[in-house]
Amino acid sequence: MTEKASVVVIGGGIVGTAIAYYLTIKGQRDVVVLEKNYLSSGSTGRCAGGIRQQWSEPSNVRLAMRSVRHFESFKKELGADIEYVQGGYLLLAFDEEEETLFRNNVEMQKKEGLEVSILSVDEVKKRFPYIVVDDVKSASFCPTDGHANPHLANFAYARAAKKNGAWIYTHTRALGIDVENGQITGVETDRGYIKTGVVVNAAGGFSRQVGLLAGVDIPTESYRHQIMVTEPLEHILDPMIISFSRNFYMRQTVSGNIMMGQGDEDEKPSFNHDPSWRFLTQMSKKMPGLFPFLEKVRVLRHWAGLYNMSPDAQPIIDKAEDVSDYYCAVGFSGHGFMLAPAVGEGLADWIIDGSPKEVDLSNLGLDRFTGEVKREKNVV
Repeated sequence: MTEKASVVVIGGGIVGTAIAYYLTIKGQRDVVVLEKNYLSSGSTGRCAGGIRQQWSEPSNVRLAMRSVRHFESFKKELGADIEYVQGGYLLLAFDEEEETLFRNNVEMQKKEGLEVSILSVDEVKKRFPYIVVDDVKSASFCPTDGHANPHLANFAYARAAKKNGAWIYTHTRALGIDVENGQITGVETDRGYIKTGVVVNAAGGFSRQVGLLAGVDIPTESYRHQIMVTEPLEHILDPMIISFSRNFYMRQTVSGNIMMGQGDEDEKPSFNHDPSWRFLTQMSKKMPGLFPFLEKVRVLRHWAGLYNMSPDAQPIIDKAEDVSDYYCAVGFSGHGFMLAPAVGEGLADWIIDGSPKEVDLSNLGLDRFTGEVKREKNVV
């Protein structure tokens, strides 16, 4: 294990490995990634792999659009097939309030340069005949949205970063971050000590705990979120389909399996990864009513992961005020996978050049929570 590094990234999910990769691309070779378990063992490996640009907040739209540019060139740039499919995202509106929200969102998204449109009920029925549209008011659709395999993307960033000179240490836990006169001096791990002046907190569900190691209090909480997957079917779904009011999302993998999940308004903050019968029962009852082809389909398995939530359901990407060169990329609220490429690029620029270049991170800092909090609405 190395005893010195220019940057130590804590967290081996896709956000952490993307940051490491872009740091090495910019010439910072002696970068360390610490992962307390195995790569993709946390939120990245437990997510559905959606890649969406349709948000209610402009900053999220811009971040997601930048990430899509990277996903579109991912195979060429990193030489990895991550099962990336641009089948679009179909957002279903079930009441007038949601319909109005979507129309306002689409107007804003178009101003940001996104290819997106409102579909009438008849258009939804014609283009997606497998959906029961009796209660649907309208929908928004973006054809350049899509999905990919989060494990493959995570591993690809890690391999590329390692090839460029980074050290990836799995099963290595950060135990402490030393700070002297406001400056980071090193990281204590359960495998030894690493001298460094820069730390990046990309610890996902454990972001607040890693912040406190350096005396930085990050206002995040983690919540269990569950997903299930069915036996493989013949190809039927191109888009990812989502409803915020009906609380579900669903997509089909390249292998034919149907993957679907939902949030739980009664869930309390925890680090619980245990799947529940409540989730399985609710989804099994709800989904066939909207998608009749699911009625006789067998569920293969289901699992749980953590949504690391911020107060406004938007990521916290910032540099600490009282601890020099302590950066965080946390609080993604279930959307770290889809935003990781842009965040990795932006933070690498910030660390090496002093500011992000291609990515606007200006309103994602910790200071935004001192005033009125404007919450991202497009979250399941």
